[in-house]
Amino acid sequence: MAIWISKFLGPVILVLGVPMIVTPTSLQETTRRFLADSPLVLISGVLAMTAGLSIVNTHNVWVLDWTLIVTLFGWALVLGGASRIIAPRVVNKVGGAVMDRPTMTRVVGAFWAFLGAFLTFKGYV
Repeated sequence: MAIWISKFLGPVILVLGVPMIVTPTSLQETTRRFLADSPLVLISGVLAMTAGLSIVNTHNVWVLDWTLIVTLFGWALVLGGASRIIAPRVVNKVGGAVMDRPTMTRVVGAFWAFLGAFLTFKGYV
């Protein structure tokens, strides 16, 4: 199951990481606008939580190998989605603080790109 999920997660995470590295200020502006739209934050929370629960319900495997990344990502989506639903103002505050730092955006983007490439590799190779 981890391979199947990695085929979906990997490319999406990789594609999300690239603009964080290449055009961080553009992505920061988009994120600011997103965080200012309460209904959009709520909907994204519902979607993230749904995606996370889908992963956790099909792959909740706590083994110390690469597949643990899939489980952790699923739980991160559940918690991140729930926090957007329960406490959108806190998410707005934290997200805004992170987005005010272009260097941090690039570092996080590099992490996402690496993680996405790794999961894509594991899924397709």
